[in-house]
Amino acid sequence: MTALDGLQSRLGYRFNDPQRLLQALTHRSMGGIDNERLEFLGDGLLNALIGEALYLQNPRHDEGALSRLRSSLVREATLCDLARHFDLGPHLRLGESERKSGGQRRDSILADAVEAILAAIYLDGGFDAARQSCLRWFDQSLADLPDPETLKDPKTRLQEWLQSTGRALPIYRVIDASGPPHRRTFVARCILTDTDEQAEATAGSRRNAEQQAAERLLQQLTENSPHA
Repeated sequence: MTALDGLQSRLGYRFNDPQRLLQALTHRSMGGIDNERLEFLGDGLLNALIGEALYLQNPRHDEGALSRLRSSLVREATLCDLARHFDLGPHLRLGESERKSGGQRRDSILADAVEAILAAIYLDGGFDAARQSCLRWFDQSLADLPDPETLKDPKTRLQEWLQSTGRALPIYRVIDASGPPHRRTFVARCILTDTDEQAEATAGSRRNAEQQAAERLLQQLTENSPHA
């Protein structure tokens, strides 16, 4: 059994034209024909196939809930987990400098390769083959979906909680920003205008600092409120 035979067994698909798989594993650092076009196609296929699965599996969810669920599945971290499960790293075809810098372990390269492989399966075996592969790869994730409400960002959840209890909406203030341009640190404060309740958080971006502050304030409110 060759190395590619073992990989195809783990993928659950055997290519009629193994060159398609080789292209899907070829990073642009190699020069020549690479997997970037396949990655583009695979990204579209993945969103469509996971969207279809969620639509059929969750008939009572609205568009917002389905979108949040899809975003929780179709993301770099999930694709990297799949890539490592398939042991893709050793099979990636990288240029010398990319290989020496650890490209075979880089999240973005691994995630792109998974999308490229899905596209290669589609081109090699058709839409049904791509669907079957995608659903098999995401079988456990689709079975263990979280509550879509928990996937809302903290600022949205805080706003909805306040509105549900007749409270005024919060305001956000950046009270400190420091560090060099490439490594800034922001301190944000989330403040309620109808009481003196507030929370602070520090993060590497203003958005993340505000989101974390909202999360902390929401936790304080739900722990102390009879409406929780």
